[in-house]
Amino acid sequence: MLSLLHIENIAVIECAEISFDRGFNVLTGETGAGKSIVIDAISAILGERAYRDMIRTGTQAASVRAVFTGVPELPWFEENGVEYDSETVIQRQIHLDGKNVCRVNGSLVSVSILRKLGIQLINIHGQHDTASLFDEDNHLTMLDAFADNQQLQADYQEKYTAVSALRREIDRMTMDEGEKLRRMETLRYQIAEIEKAELEPGEDEVLEERRKILQNSEKLSDGLNDAAECLYGGEDSDGAAGLLAQAEYALSRLVRFSDSFSSLHDRVNDLKYQVQDIAEEVRNARDELSYSADELEQIESRLDVIHKLRRKYGATCGDILEYLEKSKKELDDIEFADDHLERLKGKLKKAEKQAWDAALVLRKNRQETAQKLSERILTELAQLDMPRVQFQCQFQEQELGSTGADAVAFYMSANAGEALKPLSKVASGGELARIMLAMKNVLAEKDQVETLIFDEVDTGVSGRAAQKVAEKLRSVAAHKQVLCVTHLPQLAALADTHLLIAKSERDGRTYTTVTPLDLEGRKRELARIIGGANITETTLKSAEEMLCQ
Repeated sequence: MLSLLHIENIAVIECAEISFDRGFNVLTGETGAGKSIVIDAISAILGERAYRDMIRTGTQAASVRAVFTGVPELPWFEENGVEYDSETVIQRQIHLDGKNVCRVNGSLVSVSILRKLGIQLINIHGQHDTASLFDEDNHLTMLDAFADNQQLQADYQEKYTAVSALRREIDRMTMDEGEKLRRMETLRYQIAEIEKAELEPGEDEVLEERRKILQNSEKLSDGLNDAAECLYGGEDSDGAAGLLAQAEYALSRLVRFSDSFSSLHDRVNDLKYQVQDIAEEVRNARDELSYSADELEQIESRLDVIHKLRRKYGATCGDILEYLEKSKKELDDIEFADDHLERLKGKLKKAEKQAWDAALVLRKNRQETAQKLSERILTELAQLDMPRVQFQCQFQEQELGSTGADAVAFYMSANAGEALKPLSKVASGGELARIMLAMKNVLAEKDQVETLIFDEVDTGVSGRAAQKVAEKLRSVAAHKQVLCVTHLPQLAALADTHLLIAKSERDGRTYTTVTPLDLEGRKRELARIIGGANITETTLKSAEEMLCQ
């Protein structure tokens, strides 16, 4: 769960340290006090997008630090080389130049990698989830999440991938006669051109090395002659080999008088033989060095042929020969395309049957789960003071696709006697908030994430419905850590931990503070929510009664 959140220089928050507890945590405050900024800060340490506009005016960077306790040993830690600790610390710095620095338990990670951890620690549900509920493209995903049918999806996906590959191959092989003849003519020309050259793997590298030697033969000859003279000696010098031989002879005489010169003699003796060997190799290289203008011309001519082929077919002789083999195979495929197509179509028919079989198994699972999902959501909605609602998952058969052969849409009727219609056409704001809460609560049963954040999901809800929403959130908080930003006194009254977000001005600057409230503080905050800024004995009495329920 999220235990501690430290915020520095984000918008109007200069510095705030917020402690959260298990159960139901509520954040309240006047509009514009900074409640959304706290949620933005949490989003930042979850790897969501952070903007430079978040940085407090006059500062160069903003930072957020979060401490999570009781974190399970998720595979993410090993996969990303981060040391695991059940008390996991996430830090993120946001700089004006756009640079983001993210750390988990001290290890640097990228924002995208951090996001993969964040979705396993916290789920944030806000008013934007309404759009998600309206979008029927998301309904199948929600149903599958509740169905917990990953293995069935994987089985289907494997078979559908095989179908897609065969379809692509058939499309590639299917061409009209004119296109087929043109392609065959092109391939035959390319094959003949490459085969005529009779290339050898690595031939270009060998020829280029030989050309370099021939082009620099005079320099090579002069250099080898100079080296040979230095080693063997000439008219004016004895050379290294001769001098070392003299040194070895002189030291060998000293050894007769003292063994202390033995090591020195042996080392010089070894050098003498090494230099003699080197001198022999240099002389052989000089004697073998040859230059032929005809050979250089032949190499240039051959490299010109290879260069023309490299411009068309590959960077090296090896690449050109690989292209040759691919061209031969493609030509063979086209020449025998009719036979090959028939075999592919046979394979496709078999693969499609296997994919349909898997899709139907997946559909049966989805339909059975849809009934359970509808029953669970209706139970939740009844508890949220919507007992007459009808809810149904409607299926429409489709062609095989990446998710199966089903389109799923959520339909409902908010009032008795009304026909079932898509969610977007029947639900009011308050109803939609409760529907979303009911669905999130049901889907959370399959979710391993321990912390749920509800950001003003009570919009449009009041009175008895608000009380039901509050009771439902507290029920969820019995099993998960719940953080809720709210304007409703019914929700705030049921909190286990109540945090007040307040804004003030000092020296011409705006500051936001976050304060945990005691019983008296909660009473005054509830009174403010109930009656506004003018707190009276009546509103205080109402607040006290709500807290005592």
